[in-house]
Amino acid sequence: MTSISLYVDKKSIVHDVDFLTKLIYCCVFIVAPIITGAVILGTFSFLVSLILIISGGALKKFMPIVALSLFVLLSVIIIQSAFIQGYHDVLFTIGPVHFYREGLIHASSIVVRFLDILLAFSLIVLTTHPADMVETLQRKGLSHRIGYVILSVFQIIPQMAQTMKTISDAQRSRGLETEGNIFIRAKAFLPLIGPVVINSLIGTRERAMALEARAFSAEVKHTYFRDEPDYRYKTPVRLILLLLLIVSIAWRLL
Repeated sequence: MTSISLYVDKKSIVHDVDFLTKLIYCCVFIVAPIITGAVILGTFSFLVSLILIISGGALKKFMPIVALSLFVLLSVIIIQSAFIQGYHDVLFTIGPVHFYREGLIHASSIVVRFLDILLAFSLIVLTTHPADMVETLQRKGLSHRIGYVILSVFQIIPQMAQTMKTISDAQRSRGLETEGNIFIRAKAFLPLIGPVVINSLIGTRERAMALEARAFSAEVKHTYFRDEPDYRYKTPVRLILLLLLIVSIAWRLL
C-alpha cells in the first residue's frame, strides 16, 4: 500500500519517542539558538537533528526536502554577501560582483538557522505518524475539526504527487510524450493540471461525505482508533530539554 504521507514506517529509538516529547525537542532546538544568537549552538542543533533523522532511517525522504530548499539557501547567500549595502571587506570577486566577508558570515548564520528549523520539523514529520500527532493533540483538547485540517495538510503533498504520477502514467499510455527536453516536459505538464485539480476536488467531496456519514460533526465524546504512545523516558528527556532552554535564556541574560 502506497503511503500518502511523509512518515517513514520503521522501528527505531526515534520512532519510539512520543509526539509531545518530539514537539518539545523541536521548540527547544529552534528557540535556544535564536535566544543565544550563537552560530555554534545552531550548528550543534542542526547536527543533532541530522543524526536523529539518520538513526530513524528517514534520510532518504529528507534529502528531497533539502533539495527543494537549496535554491532559497543559495539566494540568501548571494543576496546577503553581494548585494547588501554597508559591507567593506571584499573576500573575492566574480566579474563585476564583489562578495564580502561580513555578508558571508551573516548569510551562514541565516542558513544554519534555516537548516536547524527545517531539520527539527522534518524529524517530527518523518518519524511520527500523522494520526499519532492529531490524536495526541485532540486528547489535549484540540478540536477534531482542526485536527482533520492538520492531518490533511500532512497528506496533501504526497497525495497530489501520487495523483500526478498516476495521471502521468495514464496519459503516457495514451501516447502523450512526457520525456525529453524542458519544452516537451512543459507541454506535457499542461494536460496534467486539469485532471489533478478535478481529482482533488472530487476527493475532497468524497472525504467530506464519508466523514459526515460517520457522524464527524456530532457533538459527542470521540473515541480513538490508535492507542496513546507511552514513552517511558519522556520525563527525564523533557527535563533535560527544559534545562537546556533555561541555560540558553541565562546565557543570553548574562
